[in-house]
Amino acid sequence: MTADTFTVRFFARLREELDTEKLTLPAEPGLTTGAILASLAERGGAWGQLQGKQPVMIAVNQAMAKLSTEVRAGDEVAFFPPVTGG
Repeated sequence: MTADTFTVRFFARLREELDTEKLTLPAEPGLTTGAILASLAERGGAWGQLQGKQPVMIAVNQAMAKLSTEVRAGDEVAFFPPVTGG
């Protein structure tokens, strides 16, 4: 990671279905987690699920985030499916 990038991590089902654990992407002013999801979904295939019917939880620097949360250089963004238990 450089000073102008941020890291995206995928967990659980997303990591398996996308066949990747981590990406390093360029940071741009005003970039939001929603824009990151949309951009990744445009890759098509399994990536399309990031804006599909199944919900995706978001964290930025290990704190829960919203689609409108701004991402800056050096941040760590995590996408993961909701956890259920019994």
